Amino acid sequence: MQFLGFRVIFKRIKAIRFMMKDRSVPKRKKALIIAGIIYLFLPVDLIPPILFPIAWVDDLILWIWILWHLREELDKYWLGGKEVDLSKKYRGKTVIDDVEYEVRDRNKKNRE
Repeated sequence: MQFLGFRVIFKRIKAIRFMMKDRSVPKRKKALIIAGIIYLFLPVDLIPPILFPIAWVDDLILWIWILWHLREELDKYWLGGKEVDLSKKYRGKTVIDDVEYEVRDRNKKNRE
């Protein structure tokens, strides 16, 4: 999978929202995203904001590294390859309500 390309980067950024909602994603990966967002809004940077065009370089490098580090996980969400795990959602719940059913044995006809 390619990494550098504006289309790929934007799709991975959009996939962050879906990754953060998924409960099966490890908390350390979610923490990495949250730390990146906090660093983006912190007034303290490695390159001071006085150097305006250059000041965004450290934020940009940090986010490129985060997107590269989480590329395999994020690609699952925008490529459609993420399988939905419904085992936790429906554990202990009755899926079919208010339905009457009867089990018929097809072999019973043949025996009689």
